[in-house]
Amino acid sequence: MSYYILFFSIYIGAFLLSVVGLWFSVIVTGIDRFSKRFFLSFFLDFMLCCLSSIVAMAFKYYAVPKAAYYFMLLMATLLLFLPLPMMTAYLLHCCGENLRSSRIFHAALDLLAVYFALLVSVPFIDGFGYVSPENQFYRGPLYPLLQVPVIAVLLLNFAVTMRHRARFPQKTFLSFVIAQVPMAIMLIVNLFVDAVALFDLSYVLSVLAMYSLILSDQIEHDLRCQREIALKEREIAEQHRKIAEQQCEIANQRANNMILQMRPHFIYNALMSIYSLCKLDPLKARQVTMDFTNYLRKNFSAIASDNPIPFSEELEHTRAYLVVEQALHYDMLVVYWDTPFSNFRLPPLTVEPIVENSIKHGMDLDADPLYISIRTWDTDSGTHIIVEDNGSGFDPSGEDKPHTTLENIRQRLEMMCSGSMTIKPREGGGTVVTVTIPDSTEQKTPRNLTF
Repeated sequence: MSYYILFFSIYIGAFLLSVVGLWFSVIVTGIDRFSKRFFLSFFLDFMLCCLSSIVAMAFKYYAVPKAAYYFMLLMATLLLFLPLPMMTAYLLHCCGENLRSSRIFHAALDLLAVYFALLVSVPFIDGFGYVSPENQFYRGPLYPLLQVPVIAVLLLNFAVTMRHRARFPQKTFLSFVIAQVPMAIMLIVNLFVDAVALFDLSYVLSVLAMYSLILSDQIEHDLRCQREIALKEREIAEQHRKIAEQQCEIANQRANNMILQMRPHFIYNALMSIYSLCKLDPLKARQVTMDFTNYLRKNFSAIASDNPIPFSEELEHTRAYLVVEQALHYDMLVVYWDTPFSNFRLPPLTVEPIVENSIKHGMDLDADPLYISIRTWDTDSGTHIIVEDNGSGFDPSGEDKPHTTLENIRQRLEMMCSGSMTIKPREGGGTVVTVTIPDSTEQKTPRNLTF
């Protein structure tokens, strides 16, 4: 009794394995269409074989007609052989051979036909075996003939495997060997002694080998897809990096062109003011000359700088420019400074062009003086620089486009230090430009810079 319980449990476990294999064959994506159909047919046949074996074993303990038991036994035996020609077709497919013209595949089909003919004749020829009144099958002297076609197909498959072993990956070759050799050995043993139970175990081992093959194929497919995705991501990242570098280079070139194409009238007015001051206020003329020289020096130094610079240098550059503008416009330009936080870096020509843009579009000699404030403060997200004026402001969507210069600054902020810039109207008139520099590893140290 314990013998039947053991093998009944084995059949139940094999049935569950076939269900898992069948489900995995449905959802698998890492194999070609032919291989998918092979694994579907292989595991479906194994599932039906397990069901037939379970039913045939159950018939031994219930009063069922002998013909019904015979039918289930023959059905299980036939289903046990069908995967072998399937494996022949799969082996030849893996070797790249055409099944229609393959003599080996036709030989496997012929052996299947012989096996089917012998199996059908079993109930009519007592020499193959008989079923006792207790529904127990007993072998006859001709029973080994049933094994000959099965052994022949197994040996045929093994010969194909060994002949084309160089075409198979190592894991595939081992899976085919494990799927064939134990079954062939058990069938040869079964020619002489009753070893059907051991053959059933070898058949389960064969199915496990096929399941490991499809599972490893899917894993390799997933890994290959992941590698391809990672390669694509690296290629895209490299393309984005090159594009960013090109955009940064273009932005820097624009900034350099902006420096080289300084407004001629600003230079002319600055020199004329210095000329006038030389007679009226020589001391102030000397100071303005020094500030104008410093402004020019900072401009040309920025051309050679491709990296962020300390904010103090940018502030000095802006101060030099504003001093010259104040000398030109006297009391028409008032500047407020509130820069307690300055220990951070930013792209060159960030603040100075913003201030210059404010004067260019906000100065009106027939109106009230232009007030400009430059402030900094520190937050958890970084340091903020605010340039605010009470000028006439501008409409970025209009024909007059001061935002071209500001847009160039925004691009350089994003590419060189992951910074950002916002522009919005000021209450009561004017414009507010806010530049945000994210926190870096440098420690910020408050320091008042008041000019």
